[in-house]
Amino acid sequence: MQEPPPTSPPPPFELSLLAVPKAVPEIRRTVSEHYGSPHPDVQLCVSELLSNVIRHLGEGTPVTVRLTAARDRIRVAVTDPDPRAWPLLRSAGRDDETGRGLALLDAVSLRWGVEQGPDSKTVWCELGEG
Repeated sequence: MQEPPPTSPPPPFELSLLAVPKAVPEIRRTVSEHYGSPHPDVQLCVSELLSNVIRHLGEGTPVTVRLTAARDRIRVAVTDPDPRAWPLLRSAGRDDETGRGLALLDAVSLRWGVEQGPDSKTVWCELGEG
């Protein structure tokens, strides 16, 4: 029996936008369209990273969302203009209403991190394709 031909990864995706609450479901939908089908972990990560910018830097912050795929990995990256406000992984209490976003990202991603530029930072995570 012949193996199916390998599928090529989707092309890189980049979108600059303002971080506002209505952009969160829009970017989830756009990511789904880019991949041709829902990819829940990618949608979750891009939503959480964008939501963190809104919560910690404020509505209307300009961001760039990038998705790249190579071999068996998908990289989600969100760049914002504040190199000083780094995300912190913390344990949310049972009654806390916030503070679980990075824990979710940490749970579903293979790895994540922050790259600091002179006038920006990029928070990224890598996910398996499957």
